[in-house]
Amino acid sequence: MDLIKIEQHPFEPFLPEGAAVLMLGTFPPKPEQWSMEFYYPNKINDMWRIMGLIFFGDKGHFWIEEERHFDLPRLKSFLTEKKIALYDTATRVRRLKDNASDKFLDIVETIDLDTFFKACPTLRAIVTAGEKATGVIAEKAGVQVPKTGEVTHCTCQGHDFDLYRMPSSSRAYPLSLEKKADAYREMFRQLGYEV
Repeated sequence: MDLIKIEQHPFEPFLPEGAAVLMLGTFPPKPEQWSMEFYYPNKINDMWRIMGLIFFGDKGHFWIEEERHFDLPRLKSFLTEKKIALYDTATRVRRLKDNASDKFLDIVETIDLDTFFKACPTLRAIVTAGEKATGVIAEKAGVQVPKTGEVTHCTCQGHDFDLYRMPSSSRAYPLSLEKKADAYREMFRQLGYEV
């Protein structure tokens, strides 16, 4: 395993002022799968379609069809307005296979939550997409991993927050786009968003 290259996270955290929610995946796919240099960059990942359905009633709201990529300025504006921060639970990984699957990621270094809470003292919820990402945060907070669609209250390094485990936005996750959107919609409702 020592011969497998260690990858450093390619993106800076996206931390809008006054962020209330921190959404965390595990780690980005390889650059050749990106449609943009930002979170959930793979054009077949459904995260931005989920957000389009929930907030605008249109799965294609953030997609530029003629250019075949997501509209990054529109995404950043939306996330800033909604006070949603983005990062991942792994900051350094080894890929055990040549893909983006969580089950083939060996996490070498994880997120420093204390740094995020100091930078964003307004954070009140962490939303994880997928089992591996949820496991990292649950371990740091010393809580059981919640079931998909559930929430648990956590205290970590003196910071209180609710941990929501949501369905993965990967197409490999066996749930329809509409059902994923329903789960995220309910989570955002619980957090006080108008959806």
